[in-house]
Amino acid sequence: MQTLSAYSLKSFYNSFKGRIVRRIIRQKIQRLWPEIKSQRLMGYGYAMPYMAPYLEGASRIFNMMPAQLGVHNWPPESDNRVCLHEENALPLETNSVDFVLMVHALEFLDDPEDSFAEIWRVMKSTGRLIIVVPNRMGLWARADWSPFGQGRPYSVSQVENFLSENLFVHERTSHALFSPPFKSEMLLRSADFFETIGPYLFPALGGVHVIEATKQLYATKNKGARVGVTSRLKASAPNKVVPTNRV
Repeated sequence: MQTLSAYSLKSFYNSFKGRIVRRIIRQKIQRLWPEIKSQRLMGYGYAMPYMAPYLEGASRIFNMMPAQLGVHNWPPESDNRVCLHEENALPLETNSVDFVLMVHALEFLDDPEDSFAEIWRVMKSTGRLIIVVPNRMGLWARADWSPFGQGRPYSVSQVENFLSENLFVHERTSHALFSPPFKSEMLLRSADFFETIGPYLFPALGGVHVIEATKQLYATKNKGARVGVTSRLKASAPNKVVPTNRV
């Protein structure tokens, strides 16, 4: 499976096309999370282009990048808030994160179950998760010149089932990037028009899913196996009766 690098993603988002994509998807994210005040936000994958609006309000904000993606400093004008990690080992305390924003991650993970087990561990009981992932039915999943044309795209039902199997509760779904993946900058300027009509005319063809989930606190994956009773419990009794003195 082909994997992008942190620097190729940075180059994409610095381009005209990348700036349009960032603006459209960022609007969808901010509708779900209008603000984050005095709480901890963790980006996972390459979420930095979508985290800038929360830099001022969050008590702490940082991005964890899987080792295979590589890393670069962010934000460029201040202290670095990015670090590498192994998929199955986040260097964070349990129950320490309020919000998790996952972008350019799920479609590239080698062991998504292990990764989500770690995300579940570090999220607080009231934590919220947003996943931005390419739509397998969308045109952007076929645009190999963009980061959304790399990795494994998903349908909404696939993501919902995956979340349920890994102890997350699906809350709501929206879509973005209804514009065809034009290579021409002039044609791509019409993206806002497609974002307006897309949800009504072809709702299943948005280029990416923007899916919000919460942490499930009680396991319901298996009902559990029945346990047979192999022997009866014996009533306890003293081994020796000590006589008492008679009056």
